[in-house]
Amino acid sequence: MKAPKPLGKLIAIGGNEDKGTYPNPRTKKKYYLNFFELGILKRVVTESGKTNPRIEVITTASMIPEEVAKIYVSSFAMLNCMNVGILDIRTPEDAQQPEYLARLLEADIVMMSGGNQSRLKMMFGESEFLDRMTARYYNEPNFVIAGTSAGAMAMSHIMIMGGSVPDALMKGAVKIGTGLSLNRSVVIDSHFVKRGRFGRLMEAVALHPKLIGIGLGEDTGVLITEGNLIETIGSNLVIIMDGHNLQHNNAAAAKKGMALSMENMTLHVLAKGNTYDIENRKFYADKTAYAPVLTVSPEPTPETATAAQTATA
Repeated sequence: MKAPKPLGKLIAIGGNEDKGTYPNPRTKKKYYLNFFELGILKRVVTESGKTNPRIEVITTASMIPEEVAKIYVSSFAMLNCMNVGILDIRTPEDAQQPEYLARLLEADIVMMSGGNQSRLKMMFGESEFLDRMTARYYNEPNFVIAGTSAGAMAMSHIMIMGGSVPDALMKGAVKIGTGLSLNRSVVIDSHFVKRGRFGRLMEAVALHPKLIGIGLGEDTGVLITEGNLIETIGSNLVIIMDGHNLQHNNAAAAKKGMALSMENMTLHVLAKGNTYDIENRKFYADKTAYAPVLTVSPEPTPETATAAQTATA
């Protein structure tokens, strides 16, 4: 029996999402002129289906929660979203406060900031807050849970906690634990392209080959609907790693520090607008290619009408 599909939406962001910053001629950092208008935060708001949604920002993962809170409040204000609250949850006890639980139930969007993904698990794991958020995600259409960097990585059940990039693909270089379990079919890594985390995600998939690895570039994210359909949003790239067809894979048997080897790891590169079906493990150029074809019944002719009447007589 298949697990029920969630009615809500996940938006996992790779980090450094443009919050409305325009080009500065004195810096070499590249900005995208049209990214604010077409950007990820705007898409987060749009997916709620409301023009002025109630947004609650969780700053738990960050070591500078006050600064992060101000950035998100001002960023959403640029999108004319003024109904923004900050859930400043720093201990497991904070997560149980009736006020925060009530505000969670009123939110249209929950946004988890970057920082340390292990803190999110530490504060929310096995909590009533997580239970209520998960229940809303599964039962309420247009309820959006968004997360950037650590907030994105914590969405999966199997979660990358950290690990050395130079030592990746040496058994044990990647630290793996459990996340918030909003999606049990994927494992997510962030800041993926710029920080060269290919080996890190590849090791995680080799250790858990039934999962789909999602590597999120910066200023890029994925919208996951029905727990299954991935759509790339933002200005950069998303890497998909699929280990279902691995033939040789020594990840389970290798001792710590040994080099990993694997045969037939499948890799896809998704740009903005591309989609990927997790369940069927298929890439589509856009959503229209993925959408099921509607079968239109032909107009009945006198002959077919007579046959139908005879058949039902």
